[in-house]
Amino acid sequence: MATGNWMFILAACAVAAVAVAVWLIRRARVTPADRERRRRLSVSARGRVGSATITDYHDGIVSYTYTTGGVEHAATQDISALLALLPQDPVTGIAQPASLKYLLRNPANSIVLAENWSGLRFRAPSDSSANHARKGAE
Repeated sequence: MATGNWMFILAACAVAAVAVAVWLIRRARVTPADRERRRRLSVSARGRVGSATITDYHDGIVSYTYTTGGVEHAATQDISALLALLPQDPVTGIAQPASLKYLLRNPANSIVLAENWSGLRFRAPSDSSANHARKGAE
C-alpha cells in the first residue's frame, strides 16, 4: 500500500478519535437532572397521549399505571424538580385519572408532568365546613 493511503487512514482515525473524545466530554458534562429534563421535554414534544391512574405520591415521586396495546405498565416519575407546578397537597391526586404521554416505540418511556405539559388532575380537598359555609351564604 502506498504511503499516501496510510497517511489518509491515520488522519481519518485521528479525526474519529477526536470526535469521540469531544462527544464523551460533552456527554459527561450533562447532569442527571438535565438528562431527565431533556427526556421529559422530548416525550412531551413527541409523545402520544393516553390515560393513566395515579397510584401513589411520596417525596416528589408519582406512581401511576396505564395500558398500551393491551399491556399494563406501572411507572414512576420523579417530579421533585417540578413541585412548583403541583398544588399544595399533591396527595389529592391519588386514585385519580390522569393523562400521560408515552413514546410509541417505547411505551415504558412515559411522563405525567413536564415543564410545558401536565396530565395531572387534582380534585379540590373535601372540606365539609367550606361546603356548609357556602350553603349558609346562599
